[in-house]
Amino acid sequence: MTPAPLHVAGERLMLDPAGLLLWPARRTLVVGDLHLEKGSHFAQGGRFVPPYDTRETLDRLQLALRRWRPARLIALGDSFHDAAGAGRLPAQDAQFLHRLLAGMEMLWVLGNHDPVPPEGLPGTAVEEFRDGPLTFRHEARRGPVKPAEISGHFHPKATMPTRCGGVTRPCFVADAWRVMLPAFGAYTGGLDAGDPAIAGLFPRGARVFLLGKDRLYSMPVAPSRARLVAAAGAAGPG
Repeated sequence: MTPAPLHVAGERLMLDPAGLLLWPARRTLVVGDLHLEKGSHFAQGGRFVPPYDTRETLDRLQLALRRWRPARLIALGDSFHDAAGAGRLPAQDAQFLHRLLAGMEMLWVLGNHDPVPPEGLPGTAVEEFRDGPLTFRHEARRGPVKPAEISGHFHPKATMPTRCGGVTRPCFVADAWRVMLPAFGAYTGGLDAGDPAIAGLFPRGARVFLLGKDRLYSMPVAPSRARLVAAAGAAGPG
């Protein structure tokens, strides 16, 4: 895989095509929105989906940990799909997660889906975490950000034009002061990076980095269709 370098608040970061962020100077790997045990959450409500989402997500996380060998892992919230998700982890997956996290610092940023610390798992739960010029939180804050901000929550995606129409993929969204990570979980949808909920956080514009098989594809943020329709309505008939 070929990561993409990115400078934020003077720090050199690396965007991994698998959807994670590496901060080499701190030996820190950052992952967004794992949504573990989403399948079992649906099953409780009578919506049965293949119950393999947690293991698929953990397997991909293992590959990233082997690739980068970080000293610290930060999960940016919504690591579990609901507050009771950690308690539903199958024993073999819980043991697997313990092995994955052995020997490293683990920070669980709390999210809106998992507002309480995961019980029985290694690591420390935090509302947000600041290290030097970077703050790590689940949901981006409106307005200027200093120190710089690394967040998740919105599950950004974007569409890259092709000769056959377009390819839509999860993506990073970034400028000089913010980075928004794509969701990492197996059962996660996405919000277009041009939607006002995301684009409004980047008033001076941003770039998206679409996830490819082994590389990233960068382009400016394009306004979503919903945003264009809203703008046309505000302008009135021409």
